[in-house]
Amino acid sequence: MRIAFKALPLLVAVWAAALVAPAAWAQYGQYAQQYAPQPGRARPDDAEQLFALANLERMHAGRETLKWDPALAEAALQHCLRMAKEGPIAHRYGGEQSLTERAAAAGAHFSLIEENIAVGPSADAINEEWMHSPPHRANLMNGSVDRLGAAVVAARGTLYAVEDFSTAVQQLSRTEIEAQVADLIRVSGVSILPNPTQAREACTTSEGMPPSRPGMQPRFLMRWQSSSLNALPKVLTQKLASGQFRSASVGACMPEGTHDSFSAYRVAVVLY
Repeated sequence: MRIAFKALPLLVAVWAAALVAPAAWAQYGQYAQQYAPQPGRARPDDAEQLFALANLERMHAGRETLKWDPALAEAALQHCLRMAKEGPIAHRYGGEQSLTERAAAAGAHFSLIEENIAVGPSADAINEEWMHSPPHRANLMNGSVDRLGAAVVAARGTLYAVEDFSTAVQQLSRTEIEAQVADLIRVSGVSILPNPTQAREACTTSEGMPPSRPGMQPRFLMRWQSSSLNALPKVLTQKLASGQFRSASVGACMPEGTHDSFSAYRVAVVLY
């Protein structure tokens, strides 16, 4: 997993000329209601404006617009409140969870996560400064991210702001994961066995073939872990195309080396 986040120094009072059309505000207004800021401290209108401005910048650059992620917004808000309490801004303070940990704890599911932080006089001034800072602009314009959650908190006569970007991973049940992989295998003409037990057992181990069963001798086993289920591993595709196998068992299990709230699918396929 790649984590990109860069701290931004204190901002001067530079005001941006970016304008948001009334239609855009009507479209984006709903997102400010999807998380519950602490009364009198958070500023949802400014968070909404950061979201709208980020999407306008991306549209102007020919990038896909981002979807609002309430879980990322909650993670951003909790960190923003901590920044406002501490004063000097940072991506992590003593005793605080890391970016990946706090986003996962808030319920976000992702394979990549990035963060921009700042202080400044207004949301549009903060956005303007981010756009003139290469690391922060790179986060905002990253073509790989598809979700955004933002938060703004007023304290000490200024605004503290956090933007969290991510590449979302769809949260699927084990059965749904297995069904998607099975559909990819069926294209090769190999049939899918109705009982996934052997493949599920193989998925939970790191080596060795599953035991044989009467009339069922495993001939090939492939385990892999990925944030996408759009394609099979190349080696498995080649095996399926060889014509040597008639059936397959597909099993999914908990990914290795990740928090169970985010980031990857782990799958095993046994060919017979």
